[in-house]
Amino acid sequence: MRTTQIKLAAALLCAIAANDVLAQAAKPAAKPGAAAPAAAKPSTGFLPPAASSAHVIDSVYVIVNDEVITNREVDRRVNEYTQRARAANMQLPAPEDLRRQAVEAMISERAQLQLAKEMGVRVSDTELDRAIGRIAESQKMSVQELRNQAEKEGMSYAGFREQIRNEIMMSRLTDHEVDSKIQVSEAEIDTYLAAEKAAAAERVEMDIAQIMVRIPENASPEQIAARKARADEVARQLRTGADFAKMAATYSDAPDALKGGAIGWRDPASLPTPIANELRKLKPGQSTQVIRANFGFLILKLNDVRKQATEQAQAGPAAVTQTHARHIMLKVTPTLTEADARKRLAEYKAKIDSKQATMEDLARQFSQDSSASKGGDMGWLEPEDTVPELTTAMDALQPGQVSDVVKSPFGLHIVQVIERKTQDAAKERERTVARQVLTERKRGEALEDWARQVRDRAYVEFREEQ
Repeated sequence: MRTTQIKLAAALLCAIAANDVLAQAAKPAAKPGAAAPAAAKPSTGFLPPAASSAHVIDSVYVIVNDEVITNREVDRRVNEYTQRARAANMQLPAPEDLRRQAVEAMISERAQLQLAKEMGVRVSDTELDRAIGRIAESQKMSVQELRNQAEKEGMSYAGFREQIRNEIMMSRLTDHEVDSKIQVSEAEIDTYLAAEKAAAAERVEMDIAQIMVRIPENASPEQIAARKARADEVARQLRTGADFAKMAATYSDAPDALKGGAIGWRDPASLPTPIANELRKLKPGQSTQVIRANFGFLILKLNDVRKQATEQAQAGPAAVTQTHARHIMLKVTPTLTEADARKRLAEYKAKIDSKQATMEDLARQFSQDSSASKGGDMGWLEPEDTVPELTTAMDALQPGQVSDVVKSPFGLHIVQVIERKTQDAAKERERTVARQVLTERKRGEALEDWARQVRDRAYVEFREEQ
């Protein structure tokens, strides 16, 4: 359960971080003031469009389909990016470039949220409360402390809640529209593992950054040529000594633009082969020439290289017993004593044993663990994947049986074993890791392509400020 909670907390944090990734993954913005009859036209020159003055605080800045983004919203987003960049000691682009990047991020985000609503993606207040609780827990704060922190940073708690709701909606949308459609075959895994074993002795990781000049969907030859010219000019300035991070923040259309293009440490095997090959030609500190990708033009910088740690063979038997289990957890609080929690769980067990209710339904209604939305399903667990108290309880059960009340450091539980299996653990883990790497390799490009399509389909009209 400990590992399960950590994984779930991490997944939630990834969903929150994904707001920046999804919101900024879009084509270059149209010049403010140029109204488009169907969709905003991309900028075709090298210089970014100049930002308008901000003398009108709450006028309409841009229309996205049937919603508006106001100047005040844009100013707030620019301030957030500015504070984040200064905290990271990152060089900021010119104000007009920063504003352009912020606006484009907001357009993409708004278009994706509108699509999520059209598709019926919803986050209930109960789900939102649980998510905020998990965020607070992961930050080692109470919910009240998290609220105080948000308000200290100038955001109302209601605004903070809606931001988290939107981020969860966008995460669910991409799960449905992108992640669920990525397929990795067993043959691909076999090929990957064979290549990995052959290259194990020379395995490295690369710390990389990128500048992306995106090509809009259905671009004309003239637009493609203009985007290529833009990328070539960026490459020329880099060759003459321009700062890569500042150039990325100024001109890149990638989600990480306002982070200086920083991607971080990556295994070259997880990157598309043409890109990995270009990076292998570089020494730390060098940048590639312009690389043509299906979504645009890339310039990559190799910051550093390090040797990958090789996994040591683990002692012990290769086979391990895995248990698929559900649980219901209640936390002891000032309003719920341990005695009352034990009584409730005993009542739930009695209902399950008498077939008046199922473990899954009761977990969805009453469990206070992050697995509640999945009917208490903790997935397949190995002995080290959960705390000893739950492992001991599960080991004593046959499939279908429900335990008596169990106390752990997390709260009070009842546990149900669904099924068991014995696996060659080393081989299974190896294939699981390979599947994850291949999925992530496909996901990056699929996400970029999908986000571009959503952005390009949106009706976008910029308004002149009065």
